[in-house]
Amino acid sequence: MPPFTVLHVCMGNICRSPMAERLLVLAVEERLRRLGVDPAGADELVHSHSAGTGGWHAGEEMNPPAARQVTSRGGAVAGFAARKLRSDLIDAADLVLTATADQQEYVVALRPDAAARTFVLGEFGRLLGGVERSGLPPVEATPAAVYARGVALVAAVDAARQGAATLPTDDLDDPWGRGDQCFTRVADEIEETVHPLAAALLS
Repeated sequence: MPPFTVLHVCMGNICRSPMAERLLVLAVEERLRRLGVDPAGADELVHSHSAGTGGWHAGEEMNPPAARQVTSRGGAVAGFAARKLRSDLIDAADLVLTATADQQEYVVALRPDAAARTFVLGEFGRLLGGVERSGLPPVEATPAAVYARGVALVAAVDAARQGAATLPTDDLDDPWGRGDQCFTRVADEIEETVHPLAAALLS
């Protein structure tokens, strides 16, 4: 039930998935402002959070270069703490977006019934553009409406990928230890999916 819940997954949960988590929050807030809706209620509509398959960074803050990307784009990093991926987090998610195809396979191995709602982030963004939205539930900035539209959207993207393989370019590079230029590129690639996702949910 509402809110529509998006779980972002990478390996350590200190670089890619935290950026995706907070950049989706920012994208939803920006979309609400355009609609004249108070962005303070964004989490009641779309709950964006993250976890890592490794778990060895549990409790740590976001990696500093990742945090710089989020804050420089207008997002917030306060309150973030890395955690290990658990089955219950997958069960509660309406959409799972992984940094790589290997992590997608990890999620599905852990919870096979989540296969239809688990995507590589780049794959989801690539397929989202081709989804016909006229048959989706109407857009309203209410928890029930966003939830219904989100669930229908995920089903439509899943239908669009049937018979198609993920592409190597769908994966996000691991920017750990590679400097701000790499983090900037990865954050740009994340925005190429989270901005259209926010728009599809709220416009």
